[in-house]
Amino acid sequence: MGHLVTSAPASARSALVRHVIMRTAERLYATHGLAEVSLRQIGQAAGQRNKSAVQYHFSGRDDLIKAILAEHAEAIERHRLALAARRGEPGPRDRVGHIVLPRIEHHIELGTPSWYGRFLAQVTVEPALREYAVRAHLNTASLRRLHDAGHPGSARSKDMTRQLIVHMSAELETELAREQPPAPVAAAAWRRLGADLVTAVTGLTMALGTLGGTAQDGPRG
Repeated sequence: MGHLVTSAPASARSALVRHVIMRTAERLYATHGLAEVSLRQIGQAAGQRNKSAVQYHFSGRDDLIKAILAEHAEAIERHRLALAARRGEPGPRDRVGHIVLPRIEHHIELGTPSWYGRFLAQVTVEPALREYAVRAHLNTASLRRLHDAGHPGSARSKDMTRQLIVHMSAELETELAREQPPAPVAAAAWRRLGADLVTAVTGLTMALGTLGGTAQDGPRG
């Protein structure tokens, strides 16, 4: 079903069109993959008669995807700052929670169905976008402070942690989209995943001997 944009001031109308295009692109990329979706298809699905509407607002595919990533990263950062404000000096498990739980709260906030988890899983395996996606989610003020305060983990363990969080979130999002549970049930499922991920990542960093910063990275393939 197409999205209709009603009469509004030019700046507000442009912002609304951008929002509709971003949400449509996120859904199509999540369900079909980046390579299978053209900008023209996104524009058509977003209800845009102008075949060049997406290029007008975003220049190209990569700029569109980066805008989507940035929007979600900002929302997750708001959750992380709120979490940090509620807690005192974090221990090792709390530090992992600061990485995991804001993402979980963002997924809950998005509702069901949502597509961000599956979209992010697609982007992180796209060579041209992977590094940008990593930076967008890790190069934030709160995570830099957490790192300065002694966040556990070598580069390898952080890579493993990121893969675990991204792909397990995509799996749950797929399951919830299929089953369409009531919002409280979906929220409980996300929070169970969050608790499991905190436990798993804490155990992973301990198993790799990095909680005290003693492990050294080996060759990375």
